Amino acid sequence: LAQVLAKQQARKARAAEAFMVEDGFVTEGASSTAFIVTKADEIVTRPLSNALLPGCTRQAILALARERGMKLVERAFTIEEACEAAECFFTSATAFVMPVVSLDGRTIGQGRPGPATRRLRELYIAAAREEAE
Repeated sequence: LAQVLAKQQARKARAAEAFMVEDGFVTEGASSTAFIVTKADEIVTRPLSNALLPGCTRQAILALARERGMKLVERAFTIEEACEAAECFFTSATAFVMPVVSLDGRTIGQGRPGPATRRLRELYIAAAREEAE
């Protein structure tokens, strides 16, 4: 129920998704997995636990990033870290890799999809097309 209410509140605020927070740390999106890209080019997402659904898109993105030698860190992060990150994105089976360019009125990074987010989206779509053929 909390995810449904968060998604409704996000829509009222003209946002596509909502961050779910527990004990000060982002757990996931209302219907997606949350990621940030730090200014040190580390792709950060929370490790799997009871507070996080093991999404198939999350798993694919982590595998694609590892295959390409991108820096991955599985740890909790705060909303403040997300606001100060170079990039932020959500993953889900329906949105694939969805950039987040602002959060609660604060611009994230350059205010447009960043290079890691764009690259991971391209890689994911290419892999999905390849698998479908």
